[in-house]
Amino acid sequence: MSQTVSHAWVLKRRPAGRITRDDYDWVEMPLDAPKAGEVLVRTVYLSLDPTNRIWASDMAQYMPPVELGEVMRGGTLGVVEASGDKNFAVGDVVQGMWGWRSHALQPAMALNKLPAQPGVPWDAYMSVLGATGMTAYFGLMDIGAPKAGETLVVSAAAGAVGSLVGQIGKIMGCRVIGTAGSDEKCAHLINDLGFDAAINYKTADLGAALDEAAPNGIDIYFENTGGPVTDAVYPRLNLNARIPLCGLIAHYNDEETGEGTPGPKNFQMALMRRALIKGFIVIDYLPRFPEGIAAMAGWLAEGKLQYRTDMVDGLENAVEGVNRLFDGANTGKLLVRCSEAPATP
Repeated sequence: MSQTVSHAWVLKRRPAGRITRDDYDWVEMPLDAPKAGEVLVRTVYLSLDPTNRIWASDMAQYMPPVELGEVMRGGTLGVVEASGDKNFAVGDVVQGMWGWRSHALQPAMALNKLPAQPGVPWDAYMSVLGATGMTAYFGLMDIGAPKAGETLVVSAAAGAVGSLVGQIGKIMGCRVIGTAGSDEKCAHLINDLGFDAAINYKTADLGAALDEAAPNGIDIYFENTGGPVTDAVYPRLNLNARIPLCGLIAHYNDEETGEGTPGPKNFQMALMRRALIKGFIVIDYLPRFPEGIAAMAGWLAEGKLQYRTDMVDGLENAVEGVNRLFDGANTGKLLVRCSEAPATP
């Protein structure tokens, strides 16, 4: 077998604020045929996530930062092109974390072979049946503990995680309110995803809008953003409210001053309302993924869940693509289509 050339984005410097092409080098990496226990994969989908900005920094975080000179980290789905392991055959569809590159040699133990489920597109494993779906499911069900009749507010509700959180909330019988950054996204939340109300945080008086949409207060706040939405939510928390702390995307591009992310302006209300605030990372729930996947797959099959992917075409456009997250330009799960996907089973 001749060498395969992989194209990759390698971290050149730590970003200051917004990620730019100057922070990376676009390189070619020759790859040999896989040795025993190795698998050569072609990247089909690359996940773009707010954590890309964290991983590129040297701040304290839940995984080691990407080192300068390393391929940028990212979740991936691909197709086996050659195998040195008996458990993987050419054509198998696999998931892993081989990052921002077109091809990779991976240890077989680092790959997860995906089942071909009739009628389920492969991109579902990067969204509703993948880490995104598990983040929504366990964050809401385990920490938010929703009960029928409660009010749930979801920030970044048109994003990959938030859009699923809101739908799960409706399945559980909650009144669901989402915040998003455009009237079009708000219409999508209500008309397509079944949210009870949606607030354009860029144009609305957040306090007045929340008072109207949640007249009985807020029992669960699924936190994805921080910033003004959070400041408006805290005074409206009910007694024993729960706050799954999933992300703080409003602050990820802040210039690093050494002072960290500022807390909510009305943080004292967490004390007064005896609120539970719990940060979580989806890998905390890895042993329970089968439980979450079974629940999400069931709701998907029943037509109770919808998911949307926002595709960036071409690995060469990944750097510009990731900034769609911070501009609020994406609706649903943001992916890079790096090569042709296998046909839906």
